[in-house]
Amino acid sequence: MVLLEAEVHSSLLGYLRTHNRSNWIHHLTMARIVSRALRLQRSALIQTGSTSSRYNVSYLTPALLTDSPLILVVPEFLQEKLLQVDIPQLQEWLESDKSIYAGDRWPFPEFDGVMVTSPQAWLSDRVEKKGYFPPDIPTLIEGANELEEWARTYLTVSIVSQDWNNLIDRCCAQAEFIRDVRVKLTKEIFNRPKNPYECYLIEQYEKDLLQDLCDLIASEIEENSPFVEFCRQSETENQILWISVDREKGQFTLHSSPVKVADDLRPIWQQQPIVFMGGFLDSEKEATIYRQKLGIGDLLCLKFNPNRSSEYIHLYLPARLPLPNTPEFKTVLIQQTYRLVSLCYHIERPIVIVVDDVPLKAQVGSVLAAEFGSRVVVERQELEKNAILVCGWNFWHQNQELFPTPQLLVIATLPIPSPENPLVAAQVTYYKNQRQDWFRVYLLPTALKEIQRAVMPLRESQGVVALLDSRVNFRSYGTQILTALEPYAGMNYIDNDWFF
Repeated sequence: MVLLEAEVHSSLLGYLRTHNRSNWIHHLTMARIVSRALRLQRSALIQTGSTSSRYNVSYLTPALLTDSPLILVVPEFLQEKLLQVDIPQLQEWLESDKSIYAGDRWPFPEFDGVMVTSPQAWLSDRVEKKGYFPPDIPTLIEGANELEEWARTYLTVSIVSQDWNNLIDRCCAQAEFIRDVRVKLTKEIFNRPKNPYECYLIEQYEKDLLQDLCDLIASEIEENSPFVEFCRQSETENQILWISVDREKGQFTLHSSPVKVADDLRPIWQQQPIVFMGGFLDSEKEATIYRQKLGIGDLLCLKFNPNRSSEYIHLYLPARLPLPNTPEFKTVLIQQTYRLVSLCYHIERPIVIVVDDVPLKAQVGSVLAAEFGSRVVVERQELEKNAILVCGWNFWHQNQELFPTPQLLVIATLPIPSPENPLVAAQVTYYKNQRQDWFRVYLLPTALKEIQRAVMPLRESQGVVALLDSRVNFRSYGTQILTALEPYAGMNYIDNDWFF
């Protein structure tokens, strides 16, 4: 009997040679680890240091060759290409007739193929114990670097405008009181000063209003009402109660989100063997901070580093730029960006400028548009192949895998979460109360993960990254930022040869 690892190694090696997919040197190692995890029913964690499109054949091959059924948890934006291109092409080469099914629940009890589902569907089933997916089925989670945020989003309870209307219809006798509470909340919320994040923490007066409302209507609404769940969560520890605001529509949404998700997730890791896969999960091989945040116990951990000879980036790191919090920074940023864009303007690949400050982002876009015209766009999802995109970190994070690989990535400031953001401030307060180093446990790991993820696509073509935040030169954490960017060819001046 041939071990799964040996069969996968032989088949994948032939596939890579035939299809010219040898541009990632870790294919066979990753495939062996996934095969071993499937055969022995043991969990593993793999940090690939690369984008999904480069390494997915390494887990798809054992998934298609194993005799056992398995669940493949994949973000929805990756599913279409996976189901229509990657899996059929690999199946044809492997001569595999393994069934592939995509959906939000197990198709039938005897199914022994690959079940492709979304993180939201899988988390919903596991956390709420719905029974849509059988226990003990080996599970591969693609894009596990987003797992904490997926879980927090799923566990968040929200009250939207329609929920208020439904509540009034349901509780006719208390309709006047409900409207009064809503009006008072609206007045309080929209009287707050505007901030660029369009969100606020709920204050005590607002909590009291909501608690009075819940006490009044408790006997008249269903247990699954968002009002009941919101009030229940608001009484527990480690919840962030916050409001998102749409000032144009004059509407607000109430949210209750967990500060930490580990307690909710810890039980589900015991239900089946899991392989966690993502480009960058933690700065350490053992992924200690990542596993603590998600409640993941001891398991086999593997971390691949980019190839120093073929996956380095050109890093432009000027030595004496003003710090981002100084008045001089705006002028220098615009000058540097203008010069870099002018040098590579002729190349038919996108240019991306990441500026998180909202007013500054608009100013940079205006200055560039005055010179380079309609090629310049600000946070637009439809990009021409030669577009010049100006965007914030959150936009780039959500959309970068949908865009062509840029030739130039300009980073105005490091992606360190700002404590001015109410949601970030709430997390910082939590870590302070726990007597933990909130910068080393929360802010810095977030920045390292974000900057690693941002530059990954540029490694495939030795693209140019311009880091214009001089804190990397003067702060103690700068060394860790630069280590996260390795391998790179660093210079403190612009080399024209980068763009020819």
